[in-house]
Amino acid sequence: MKRTFLFIVTNLAVILVMSFTLSLLGVNRYLTARGIDFHALLLFSLVLGFTGAIISLLMSKRMAKWSTGAVVIDQPRNGAERWLLDTVRRLSTSAGIKMPEVAVYDGEPNAFATGAFKNSALVAVSTGLLQSMNHEEVEAVLGHEISHIANGDMVTLTLIQGVVNTFVIFLARVVGFVVDSFLSRNSEENRGIGIGYFFTVMACEILFGFIANIIVAWFSRRREFYADAGAANLMGDGRPMEHALYRLGQMQPGMLPKNMTAFGINGGGAFLSLFATHPPIEKRIEALRNRTYM
Repeated sequence: MKRTFLFIVTNLAVILVMSFTLSLLGVNRYLTARGIDFHALLLFSLVLGFTGAIISLLMSKRMAKWSTGAVVIDQPRNGAERWLLDTVRRLSTSAGIKMPEVAVYDGEPNAFATGAFKNSALVAVSTGLLQSMNHEEVEAVLGHEISHIANGDMVTLTLIQGVVNTFVIFLARVVGFVVDSFLSRNSEENRGIGIGYFFTVMACEILFGFIANIIVAWFSRRREFYADAGAANLMGDGRPMEHALYRLGQMQPGMLPKNMTAFGINGGGAFLSLFATHPPIEKRIEALRNRTYM
């Protein structure tokens, strides 16, 4: 959950900063005396949209370490860390990927995987998870995260984010142009674009960005089902993953940073569920039992 939420927030921040900077520099060649050059605007939107998504992907591992305070295990200091490294190595080999970095961070039960490439990823688990679950349940959670890496979920998420970014940037500028034209319709001066354009574009990018994140979150929820199934396949049995999910559902959600509170593991109300990166625990358990990974 942290993996996806950090990716989305970083991406939105990059888009807004780049958009504002380019506007200040006057990089608006898609605006002509006759109006909008839609082909030029689409190309501009594609470049800016995918640049933001790719930068977010490349920064994902560093941002995850920084935000959680995760400490990478270079050399195991005790039996628990040695077991953790050995388990991740075995699961990674079974999944056909290289050994990712393994880290531990202080916090309530949780885990995440991130990274731009399958063979240079990061898997991190919280101290709360290690203390509250037995080895079989922790292994299932690790299998879930390894499956995310093996499935290439971060790269696929980047492509989807790039596409929705493109539409957000494109539509925001079209709306900005229409609003600015309406505000200046009685002006006899050929003053080009006005302040209404810039304010409208920034407001629309924020609004459309949140709407676009509903699409990204929907994809993320689907991938969770497949990662659960991947953990079951890696372990040769779906019951450990079911038990791990059941345990997670019974635990009190841990304190998260304020900007992530609404995205806690137990989800929220009907409205917040549109932005939730994970399906309800009950649905995930049911999907595992019925082998319906949708």
